[in-house]
Amino acid sequence: MEAALQTALDSIQADARYQRNIAWGAPRPGHPEGSLHAHIVELEENLARLAPLLDRVEILKLRLLIHTHDTFKAESPESVSITNPASHASLARDFLARFSADEDLLLMAQYHDEPFALWRQWNSKGTFSVTRMSALLSTIRDWELFSAFLIIDGCTVRKSREPLHWFFGQVAGKISSRFGAGDLLP
Repeated sequence: MEAALQTALDSIQADARYQRNIAWGAPRPGHPEGSLHAHIVELEENLARLAPLLDRVEILKLRLLIHTHDTFKAESPESVSITNPASHASLARDFLARFSADEDLLLMAQYHDEPFALWRQWNSKGTFSVTRMSALLSTIRDWELFSAFLIIDGCTVRKSREPLHWFFGQVAGKISSRFGAGDLLP
């Protein structure tokens, strides 16, 4: 399995579309680092910090997510639903599917921003879609991996940890994961 995951990652990184898209981006809210390449570098650093808590297969799967989850923002219209076929999440899922048949990994690419979207609802309205939360809880199977990815992606420089604290509080007792709010990176 490790060899297949490494081959998939190598193929992704060699893909012309991937290489073109990672140059995209300028500093913006949530991504002060600018380009997708800079974001990927920062996430790889976060992964290195969590690596002692992970096995080799988990590390490779997380690297696949790191290198695909936001890579198609350059090709996606802004502010479309994550389930819209033109969303960066849908495009990332479709791209990753060319290299991996791991359905749970594909779902993680599709729904990687859903916890933040739910927090934004709660933060602006004082409530959030319980239906969307329930759907997320039943959609993702490997909460160990997804929780680790949320930490890796959500603990970048100048990103507030508040959305992750809120989300892990909401899912406490509803999921099984060794990662949670206590593992957030400084």
